[in-house]
Amino acid sequence: MSKALSTQSTGRPATGAPTTGAHGPPNRGRGVTAVLGPTNTGKTHLAIERMLAHEVGVIGLPLRLLAREVYEKVVAKAGAGQVALITGEEKIKPPRARFYVCTVEAMPRELEADFVAIDEIQLAADGERGHVFTNRLFHARGTSETLLLGAATMRDAIRELLPGANLVSRPRLSSLTYAGEKKITRLPRRSAIVAFSANDVYAIAELVRRQRGGAAVVLGALSPRTRNAQVALYQNGDVDYLVATDAIGMGLNLDLDHVAFAGVRKFDGHTHRNLTPSEIGQIAGRAGRHMNDGTFGVTGQAQPFDAELIERLETHSFDQVGVLQWRSRTLDMASIEALKESLREMPIHPRLTRSRMVDDVIALENVTRDEAVCDMAKSPAAVGLLWDMCQIPDYQRVSPADHADLVGALFGFVMSDEGKIPEDWFARQVAQADRTEGDIDTLSNRLAQIRTWTFVSHRAQWLHDPEHWQERTRSIEDKLSDALHERLTQRFVDRRTSVLMRRLRDKEEMMAEIGDDGQILVENHFVGRLDGFRFTPDAAGEGIHGKAARNAATQILASELAQRADALGSAATMRSRCRAMAASCGRAARSAGWWRATRP
Repeated sequence: MSKALSTQSTGRPATGAPTTGAHGPPNRGRGVTAVLGPTNTGKTHLAIERMLAHEVGVIGLPLRLLAREVYEKVVAKAGAGQVALITGEEKIKPPRARFYVCTVEAMPRELEADFVAIDEIQLAADGERGHVFTNRLFHARGTSETLLLGAATMRDAIRELLPGANLVSRPRLSSLTYAGEKKITRLPRRSAIVAFSANDVYAIAELVRRQRGGAAVVLGALSPRTRNAQVALYQNGDVDYLVATDAIGMGLNLDLDHVAFAGVRKFDGHTHRNLTPSEIGQIAGRAGRHMNDGTFGVTGQAQPFDAELIERLETHSFDQVGVLQWRSRTLDMASIEALKESLREMPIHPRLTRSRMVDDVIALENVTRDEAVCDMAKSPAAVGLLWDMCQIPDYQRVSPADHADLVGALFGFVMSDEGKIPEDWFARQVAQADRTEGDIDTLSNRLAQIRTWTFVSHRAQWLHDPEHWQERTRSIEDKLSDALHERLTQRFVDRRTSVLMRRLRDKEEMMAEIGDDGQILVENHFVGRLDGFRFTPDAAGEGIHGKAARNAATQILASELAQRADALGSAATMRSRCRAMAASCGRAARSAGWWRATRP
């Protein structure tokens, strides 16, 4: 069973880590199975099933969003009391947990597990987080079974770095076909449109709203709760289109039929560059889930794909990963300079390259320019604390200097005589984010702020009452997430049109009524007015909105006009009968002799 659990996201050795030297990978391929293949091959599902077959299991996933999704699946099978969720911002740890679902950075360091799995292992080549995945590749081991899941592009690297590992290929469950170029307004239902900046996503979503009734929006900066709510709009059929960044390339399993690229150029945090074929493939592969075939293509300003790229995407044939990002796992905390020196250590294996200056190293370099910080960080314990604080994610992305100031302030608090972050100071920071008014950008910024404090609240040794602040920050994040979802929906979804179109498409019976004044309401939405036999549609309904309103109105108008025609026909018949009766009475009166007598 499990040992004491430590879950700080320090990038240190993970589950079942053997003791090895700093320079090269251990010969640990024996007992490791690498399940490799394109998207939609059932790799994550396999890992869940294998984990549940063991007494204790751990799975490391690349995103908090995906960790939450897998956690819910495991809970459904094993029960909430058996499953832990551990991410940088979220901790659910039942006392008798057997299965641990984690982000890769947050995998417990001291847990003897029978089963360990790492998902999306190709991220070992990623410039930002690759060194963490490489660490897990070498050192995360289950005592009975270890699974590495990822793209086939990792085959050569794993074969070379983990000799003896069992390599298994899994074919895609459905086909993926290039569908060419289409205008945004001509894209088929159940499409995702991919762009690479928030402004482009918003502009496309506005167009889809005008022409198709609305779109769900997914960006990497959204909180998991907001992203899930937006995805639900699409999955539930409230809208037929999804506009997203490359955030949909990982961690979102959607019922997509088509993926349309509005561009293939992105800013990766350092420079603007074109996506690699394998990156395009990761995104395009979201089309067609399970046994349903999918298509991909281009739209907007994107140029059509050339024949070579199309063939590679359709056959999932991509270049093998060259080198993996690496960082020494034996960091020297004797002094600040010793720590920096160990971070500069070079690997000796040609398949490995030293990790570049990423966020935590940049934070360390910037914060140690402050002499006061350096004066406090004189012991190994203090240096270790400073390095732990450098792991705080820079969610707000204002500037590296601002983030370093935050790290320095928190370090000063914990190194003070009080030994904790002051309650009143922390309360003020949290309160600044506790407001739900404002537009999309304002709410997004507040969410970034509160995610920082949520992360800090899960470092129990830094706060006087961490449980209180965990609950408080989570509550605020939920409120902000719900408010942001509402703003996104208000801006990019025409509720009336989406409801009417969905009901019409599904041929569902709609609640409709005609008021005494002729006002027609369908599902409580005003669609027009009926005056006698004349229908006047809602003047505000233009384009797709007016079309949806008119189509919805025809369902009630057909029966109402028929009733009015019947009523009119009945009235005409009655008048005809009255005239006939009057004529008959007149003839009878004349024959009786009193008609003429009564005439004036």
